[in-house]
Amino acid sequence: MRVSYYPGCSLKSTAREYDESLSAVCGELDIELRELEDWNCCGASSAHCTNERLSVELPARTLAIAEKHPEDLLVPCVACFSRLRWADKQMREGKAADTDVSYSGGTAIRHAVDVLGQREFTEIMEKKLSNPLKGLRLVSYYGCLTVRPPEVTGYSDYENPTDMDRLMEVTGAEVLDWPYKTECCGGSLAISRPDLVVQLSGKLLSMVREAGADAVVVGCPMCHANLDTRQEEISRQLKEEFSIPIFYFTELLGLAMSHPQAGRWIKKHLVDPSRLLSEKNFL
Repeated sequence: MRVSYYPGCSLKSTAREYDESLSAVCGELDIELRELEDWNCCGASSAHCTNERLSVELPARTLAIAEKHPEDLLVPCVACFSRLRWADKQMREGKAADTDVSYSGGTAIRHAVDVLGQREFTEIMEKKLSNPLKGLRLVSYYGCLTVRPPEVTGYSDYENPTDMDRLMEVTGAEVLDWPYKTECCGGSLAISRPDLVVQLSGKLLSMVREAGADAVVVGCPMCHANLDTRQEEISRQLKEEFSIPIFYFTELLGLAMSHPQAGRWIKKHLVDPSRLLSEKNFL
């Protein structure tokens, strides 16, 4: 299978482990990622708050590039996924008449969880499962933009999505049910209102602990950043010690298939997951 690939800004900078692990897993599954030529920033998280025209033209320009190719467009960052899907909807419905971008709406925009969760690929994963993650207790955290608003994302089960849960079950891990899988972590308020991010992300981490999970699985660079990089600050302000590993779902898929680079990806995390993984004999 070949798909067009829009990595977005984060996967080329602060979330390189997501880009690397996604590429590695796709290689194991014989999925060819064809990165779009000359792609640009989608505008998240500021364009739609500051300039309405830019909020459409930035993602629409990338969609116009993708439309030149017949493949589906794989988007790993949920903020990018949201902006591209929104621009696609605006353009198809004729609500962006003042834009200079020409795009007819011929691109299928899919999040990475949706693509990798297809049965044909989970069956390959099961055959390549050489390092099953049995005994690892996880909660899947989807965040806001993967599933909402449903008229943009196309999700029917936006209150209780299960796509990532099923992918993690393929690894052999135990996926726990919890009611906070689509609650907000604070998103880009990390810059303008870090106090709210501490409050919202702190609540999530408290609920992760209450659920009895060893770690959290995400598919969003912003969610990963808020939950991983701010744990020391959250611990200090909430006076509750947290040291909960936060994984990209692709990292655990690669680990379960014994990819040789898996140990390299997790070294980029601020909350070190190596102790947990070593205790359970996964590393």
